[in-house]
Amino acid sequence: MGRYVIRRLLQMIPVFIGATLLIFLMVNVMGDPIAGLCGDRQCDPATAAQLKKEFGLDKPVWQQYLTYMGNVFTGDFGTAFNGQPVTELMASSFPVTIRLTIVAIFFEIVIGITLGVVTGLRRGRPVDTGVLLLTLVVISVPTFVTGLLLQLLLGVEWGWIKPSVSTDATFGELIVPGLVLASVSLAYVTRLTRTSIAENRRSDYVRTAVAKGLPRRRVVTRHLLRNSLIPVVTFIGTDIGALMGGAIVTERIFNIHGVGFQLYQGILRQNTQTVVGFVTVLVLVFLVANLLVDLLYAVLDPRIRYA
Repeated sequence: MGRYVIRRLLQMIPVFIGATLLIFLMVNVMGDPIAGLCGDRQCDPATAAQLKKEFGLDKPVWQQYLTYMGNVFTGDFGTAFNGQPVTELMASSFPVTIRLTIVAIFFEIVIGITLGVVTGLRRGRPVDTGVLLLTLVVISVPTFVTGLLLQLLLGVEWGWIKPSVSTDATFGELIVPGLVLASVSLAYVTRLTRTSIAENRRSDYVRTAVAKGLPRRRVVTRHLLRNSLIPVVTFIGTDIGALMGGAIVTERIFNIHGVGFQLYQGILRQNTQTVVGFVTVLVLVFLVANLLVDLLYAVLDPRIRYA
C-alpha cells in the first residue's frame, strides 16, 4: 500500500504541472487584464507599461508561468489587481465553499444512497418508477432554475429561510444552497446506486448469504451495499472538486462569498492571478480526492489489493 501511494503521488506531479500549464495559458489568452484594470477608459501607454511591469505581464508567457510555479511552491499565489494577496482571498472563501461542499456531499450520501438502495431492492415497483421520474426531472432542470425557485418560495414567499446567506455562512444557512448544489449529483448518485444494487443482487455471494440464513439487514449492508458502493464512491470522489469549482451559480444566487464568487469576479475583471491561483488549488483537490477514492476501493472490496 505504501509503495502504491508513493507511486501515485509521483504520478500526480506531471498531471499537476500539465493541468496548471493549460490553465495558465488559457487564462492568459482570454483578454488583456490591464484593460480590465482601467475600466471603461483606455489606459495611457505609460500607465499600461507600468502596470504590466508591476504584475510581471511584460515578460513572455513561459517565463511568467515558471515564475508563478516557483512562487506557488513557496506558498505565494500572487497578488490580485486590487492589491490584496490571493492567499487572503483563499483564506476567506475556501472555508465557506468547503462547508457548502460538505452539506452537498452529505445530501448526496444520505439521500442519494438511501433512495438508490430502496429502488434497487424494489426494481420495477411503483416506488422505483416514481424515484426514477423524480431524478429525471431534477437532472433536466438547470441548477439556476432550482436555486431561484427555492429562494423565491422558501425565502421570499414563505419566509422559512433568508434569501441571502450572511457573511458567516454557517451550516444552518447553507442547507438549502447545499441541497441546490447537490441536486443534480444527488440524482445521479441515486440512479447509480440503484443500478449497482440491482445488478449485484443477483450475484452468487448474495444468494449464498441468503441461503445461509443471514438476516436481511446484514445481507444488504454487509454484502450487497458494500460491494455496490465502488462506482458510487468513484462518482462522489470526483464530484468533490466539481462541486467546489462549479458552485458559481449557487453562490451567485444565494450571495455566498466562496470560491465560485471569487472565480466569477476574477473572470469578470480578467484578474489572472486570482483565477489561476484558485484553479490551481482546485486541481490539487481533484488529485487528492482521486487518490483517496482509489484507497477506499480496498476498504470496500477486500479482493482489491495494491502492491
